[in-house]
Amino acid sequence: MITLDTSSHAASDVVRDIPPSATDSSRLATLEWLVTNGLGGYASGTLGGVLMRRYHALLVAALPAPVGRIVLVSRLDERVRLSGGEIGWLSRPESPSNVTTHFQLVGGLPVWTYELNDTTIVKRLIMPRVQNTVLVRYTVTRAHAPIRLGIRPHLLARPHEATVDYALPESPVLVARGGYLEATLDPSLPPLVLVLKDHESAFTLHPEITKDVPYLLERQRGYASVGDTWSPGYFKLDLAEGEQATFIASTENAAGLMAVSTDESLDTEMQRRSRLLVTAGPASSNDLRAELVLAADQFVIEPATRTAETTLARAAGVEARSVIAGYHWFTDWGRDTMISLEGLTLCTGRTSEARDILLTFAHHLRDGLLPNLFPEGNQEGLYNTADATLWFFHAIDRYVTVTNDGDTLRDLLPALNVVVQRHLAGTRFGIRVDHDGLLTQGADRLALTWMDAKVGDWVVTPRRGKTVEINALWYNAVRLLSNWNRAFERVSSHLDAVAERTRESFNQRFWYAEGRYLYDLVGGEAGDDASLRPNQIFALALRHPVLDERRWQRVIDVVAEHLLTPYGLRTLDPGHKDFKAQYFGDLRARDAAYHQGTVWAWLIGPFIDAWLRAYPERRQEARSFLAAFNNHLSDACIGTISEVFDASEPYAARGCIAQAWSVAEVLRSFVALDDAPPDASGNAS
Repeated sequence: MITLDTSSHAASDVVRDIPPSATDSSRLATLEWLVTNGLGGYASGTLGGVLMRRYHALLVAALPAPVGRIVLVSRLDERVRLSGGEIGWLSRPESPSNVTTHFQLVGGLPVWTYELNDTTIVKRLIMPRVQNTVLVRYTVTRAHAPIRLGIRPHLLARPHEATVDYALPESPVLVARGGYLEATLDPSLPPLVLVLKDHESAFTLHPEITKDVPYLLERQRGYASVGDTWSPGYFKLDLAEGEQATFIASTENAAGLMAVSTDESLDTEMQRRSRLLVTAGPASSNDLRAELVLAADQFVIEPATRTAETTLARAAGVEARSVIAGYHWFTDWGRDTMISLEGLTLCTGRTSEARDILLTFAHHLRDGLLPNLFPEGNQEGLYNTADATLWFFHAIDRYVTVTNDGDTLRDLLPALNVVVQRHLAGTRFGIRVDHDGLLTQGADRLALTWMDAKVGDWVVTPRRGKTVEINALWYNAVRLLSNWNRAFERVSSHLDAVAERTRESFNQRFWYAEGRYLYDLVGGEAGDDASLRPNQIFALALRHPVLDERRWQRVIDVVAEHLLTPYGLRTLDPGHKDFKAQYFGDLRARDAAYHQGTVWAWLIGPFIDAWLRAYPERRQEARSFLAAFNNHLSDACIGTISEVFDASEPYAARGCIAQAWSVAEVLRSFVALDDAPPDASGNAS
């Protein structure tokens, strides 16, 4: 047995501090935190405890299909009565002005320090790995006399993607058992265990419904924005200086919860996080990279809702693994998983999980296609994507390069040859290689590329035809497959011919001479599309670049001039008539801007790859492209990276508060550049 020495990589040493001066009431309601459980479940909220989104909840459990992820505990009301009779609330908007909140992420986990007159209370929250459980520990670190703490849990049984006006449980049942409470909110759900541990307490049965709880961000996003919560009553206890108590809510076995001490749960989770840092090695060589390693851990999951898949995988000798594309609302997506795999797993030393992810998705290959996504709570995936399968080849290449795992590559090779055969012959959604060797795709009312925004039947950027990045990916995939076949003494000459035909046609068809950059689309429904977009960088960023070398510098220069921002690349030239500077408003307004200017953080990774290929001597400039992300980790969702940003200053963070490929590509870029990231001021060191 190998024991990792975690003494020099202690997760407790990785701290992001949000001091009281930065946490006025408006900031407390804006900044967010996120903790995940490795199943797709999570806890999340604002620093001040104000519910702003439908996804803000203390316990969102990931349950087997068809249930999926469901909000069970909305929030806790935490009432403190001081010895002099003064009342304070730890996490409510009506909290009095004499309550000061200091927030930190310690080892990627939230810690609140509350100051109420002469009393200090520290609150910590964890979700044990692969459990639908949340623990909240309260410790009184300073008090001249005992305080009275009251904790009222507010419960729901709402699918996490459902609007906040979802009906409350009709007839919830609360049963007191040996040392804990059991709430049955719906007969189709497992009972919810509620317990207060580590200190003597009493529970007062006092059911109440809180009406019209507001969710401000839901209103801004054009959805129902007020909802109700139900509470069965409240716990109360007296805590003196140095004493502590822990609230637990869980769908797990109650006997197991009662058998494990809170100290053991906390220590186990912190040790697990320390091991992640040790395993990551150079990727966690300083605090910022260590934070990104811990952020990456949030996305790697066991697909708990797909129980049949887990059973079949284990029978085959592997573990079912996947990647949540983004929190809160995304599930696991094929495209996002394959793009993220290197940064999330290979850069962090989690190679066995990388293998499990590849094999898990390989199991779902159908008609030469990888699933685009698995809908919430469903066992089967959707296949409406033209690029996820090609990214699969890229991910396998990265995996084999790091691990030299020829056995897994040999096992996958027959399926990969079928994939290319199906693309040459034609498969679903009009995906096929045309007579000129270029890959075309398109289906009515569908968007098959990563630019897939859709409102009703309106496909914002349909891009039906021959797109620049899909043909770059196709060429790369065929070259990779040819080399792999050759390595295992299989015939590959026909693949070399396919690749050469693609390369020749690509350089003839995609060069836009007037602008001296690449068309985004050729052979489209309206002809060739010269919109200046970032997709062209893949023509020189991949292992096998399809673009002629003499054009590399011009392409990267034009992208840098028009699309580069501190947080990634714009998706459209600001001079274009369809450019949108902000990603904001209701669903239609947001989707209209999603790929029409909005900045995507993940694109910084392939941009840096392309930059280094065109300008290998200009690495210092490449490092500067990452400089802003350190400050971003103290903004939006603390300790992680958002999905998208506005296309103009101040580049406000938007979309998912934590996005897998954003974290993965920024971390991967830091590792690839192999130098110190920016210091706390945001300047490159």
